[in-house]
Amino acid sequence: MTDYSDWSTLVGFAGMACIIGAYAYLTWNDDPNPFILHVTNLTGAALLTVSLCHHMNLPSLVLEGFWASIAIYGLVRAVLRRSRSPSCLRERQGVGREATTVASPPPTPPASGRGVQ
Repeated sequence: MTDYSDWSTLVGFAGMACIIGAYAYLTWNDDPNPFILHVTNLTGAALLTVSLCHHMNLPSLVLEGFWASIAIYGLVRAVLRRSRSPSCLRERQGVGREATTVASPPPTPPASGRGVQ
């Protein structure tokens, strides 16, 4: 009979919960945050790997290696996309920040062609 209270089994259950939670988050959320999704998957894979090192199961260990690799790829891709996004470029250039100096007056409207009265 298996003892489900040893530390490695509990760590494995925590990893399983992370992966199931990430899958549910992806399924139920119309616009999932890739950082939440991939960090949760990577955490789950790491916890399951720790558990599998204590209770060796080679096919599952290989699966977790692929799972972690895909999660790392997703994180790198999300970081690169964020750094190339227009909003990120505007932030780097200082566009969109609140002014810390006195605002200049609004531009004058174009002449209507009727002359000044």
